Amino acid sequence: MPEILQCHESGILTLTFNRVERKNSITVAMYETLATAFERTANDTETRVLVIQGHETVFSAGNDIADFRKDRPADKPAAGQPSPTSRFMHGIATYPKPVLAAVCGPAVGIGTTMLLHCDLVYAGDNAAFSMPFVSLGLCPEAGSSLLAPRMFGYHRAAEALLLGEPLSPQTALEFGLVNRVVSPSECNALAQAQARKLAAKPLSSLIVTKQLMKDGQQDAVRRQMDAEGAHFARLLGAPAAREAMTAFMEKRKPDFSKC
Repeated sequence: MPEILQCHESGILTLTFNRVERKNSITVAMYETLATAFERTANDTETRVLVIQGHETVFSAGNDIADFRKDRPADKPAAGQPSPTSRFMHGIATYPKPVLAAVCGPAVGIGTTMLLHCDLVYAGDNAAFSMPFVSLGLCPEAGSSLLAPRMFGYHRAAEALLLGEPLSPQTALEFGLVNRVVSPSECNALAQAQARKLAAKPLSSLIVTKQLMKDGQQDAVRRQMDAEGAHFARLLGAPAAREAMTAFMEKRKPDFSKC
């Protein structure tokens, strides 16, 4: 079975994380699929709305750590070519049409930061949103160091990004990260219902309205992503990140006393 399911129906492209046995952790191959889907449909006439969803028990545990540690030729682009991860981040940040997300269970790292680029987000009451980059010896990505302070307020964002502790769905609703909290069994269906409402509206009006709301933001987000990416790459090879990932694989608490 594909690890990203794709369903295109009535103008709605639904991308479903389908790796529940690994908590929908994302591999470079999955990033490639996601990035290609965003790029392929950004300017077509058949797709009017895009929905990202997971399982009732888990949205995504973030990057697959084992895959992340591998020597991954597929994630080493040719000179001047972005990686699948970068392509996905930029693809969701610049997608001109409405993007909806249905989130149940854990949404870790990129599982949360991608939501900052969505237009509508619906959460199950079992959702838990976390951005534990510092705890992994890394830094925020996907423009979250810019967008989280703007959305949450600085002090709330500092708590979320520096401590990395999970946000409850009620807190995420208060912070403006989600639009509505429902039972897990209702979440995906609600996102689909809202997507159908949007798909019935004039596409040109949807695109212009989204463009106007995000006017002036996309250049700043792009610059922030580039800055985050440079720091992320440097920190990834530093002792703290190596210790964090080794500790994760060995199922022990990391020791940052010498980092």
